[in-house]
Amino acid sequence: MQNRFYSYLKTTELILASYKGDQPFVFYTKAYFNQHKKHGSKDRKMILSLCYAYFRMGKAFNKLTIEEKIKIGFFICNESPKDFTALFPRNFIENWKSQLDKRIQFIDKLYPEFKNTLFPFFEELGAISDCGRFIESHFVQPNLFLRVRPNQNEIVIKKLQDSPISYQLMNKNCIAINNTTKVDELVSINNEVVVQDYSSQSVEEFMLIVKENLSETIQLWDCCAASGGKTILAKDIFKDLKITVSDTRASILQNLKKRFKEAGIHQFTSFVADVAKPIETKKTYNFIICDVPCSGSGTWSRTPEQISFFSKEKIEDYYQLQCLIANNALKSLGNNGYFLYITCSVFKKENEDVVEKILKNNSIELVSSKYFEGFTLQADTMFAALFKKVK
Repeated sequence: MQNRFYSYLKTTELILASYKGDQPFVFYTKAYFNQHKKHGSKDRKMILSLCYAYFRMGKAFNKLTIEEKIKIGFFICNESPKDFTALFPRNFIENWKSQLDKRIQFIDKLYPEFKNTLFPFFEELGAISDCGRFIESHFVQPNLFLRVRPNQNEIVIKKLQDSPISYQLMNKNCIAINNTTKVDELVSINNEVVVQDYSSQSVEEFMLIVKENLSETIQLWDCCAASGGKTILAKDIFKDLKITVSDTRASILQNLKKRFKEAGIHQFTSFVADVAKPIETKKTYNFIICDVPCSGSGTWSRTPEQISFFSKEKIEDYYQLQCLIANNALKSLGNNGYFLYITCSVFKKENEDVVEKILKNNSIELVSSKYFEGFTLQADTMFAALFKKVK
């Protein structure tokens, strides 16, 4: 077993040394394993766990060898040494507690600079309530979350109860399960449930404000629709809804149309548009969802390689893009209409600063804004701001 672990280590080192961050790590390793068929399912799982243990250490321990950093990451990210006790020093084994905070305290004593080097973008964070806890959340793989669609609760819960998987009810419509669960074998995706992060589901809070204050038909434009998750959420909230969706590529909209069909959404308008450029249309909407491209820094516990490869300079680029998109989209907002700005970023520049820019450049008032702090619940962290256009 010891030799096998060292084999895992060497393969992990090889993969990490060759990965340059120019594509998602999951795609890179999929291609690697397709080329190296000798690794069985268990081998791949173990190697990937070592890779992600390394990435979850962020910029910490960069003066150590890759092997040393992997071992520290494995220690922090696992509740026990599993089969590899013989490979760790006695002091590690003696301090290998099931509680994450105990393991962190032990490493912090050995490497006092540890916490200060984990997350290199600390000064860029917005007004989240507990920055330390947010940073430590990167040690844990988030859960997979399902949003139960209207009138499907009884069916979905019965299917889960009859299955061997464990699950947690976050609220009456949200279910948390292990991230590796093959949910499509249990429930009907997009029909009975939507795979949607807890924080993304929580944006419902702002949609309900719109519902309470607009009595007329909701003319919705989801201007950066992507896979359409927010539009499906809106469909489940508003009874009287006319849908328009757009995105930058026809291929995105094709995938979205397929998902809408599965979700039972058949009446909608779609068009290809890059909202970073002026949109030539006289049509107005009373509700615009603007889920903009962003750093994704609120989701990096799912893709921890980003902590090491993301460059600070990109934050300014995203800020400029987000301001362009928001200001162009707002030109299509009718009087007394609502504008919902959303990111999955934790950076002030992409959130509070964009809100400030929107208010400065438009006849609009801020209704509410907040961070949906999923890091306390093994979920993503998101930011949303709801505006209302004033006459």
